[in-house]
Amino acid sequence: MDLPEVIAQCLSLPGAEETTPFGPEALVYKVGGKMFAITVPEDFPPRINLKCDPERAVELRDEYKGIKPGWHMNKKHWNTVLLDGSVPPKLVRELVEHSYQLVVGALPKKVREEIATRRAS
Repeated sequence: MDLPEVIAQCLSLPGAEETTPFGPEALVYKVGGKMFAITVPEDFPPRINLKCDPERAVELRDEYKGIKPGWHMNKKHWNTVLLDGSVPPKLVRELVEHSYQLVVGALPKKVREEIATRRAS
């Protein structure tokens, strides 16, 4: 799975938006104003930081050489996923969705309901 595919998945999620709060080089994907993914398109190999359940984050790092503690992020809650082919595409898609769901789950009820309405339509 390449970076443009991951970005397309991020943007396809209900309520997701692309922002550049850290400058034009870093693309940040948010839902409800909260970050769920960040990437720097010029990085090589391409990679994306994704939020992750802390226990699962450690398990994934142990299992896949392409999953590292979140670069420049809280390493307990974020992983950096290398998009160099070392992580199966199906798992990358699942991890993007997992990150998104973690953030949505922590949003205020009213915002979650608005997002659920968008997702249903």
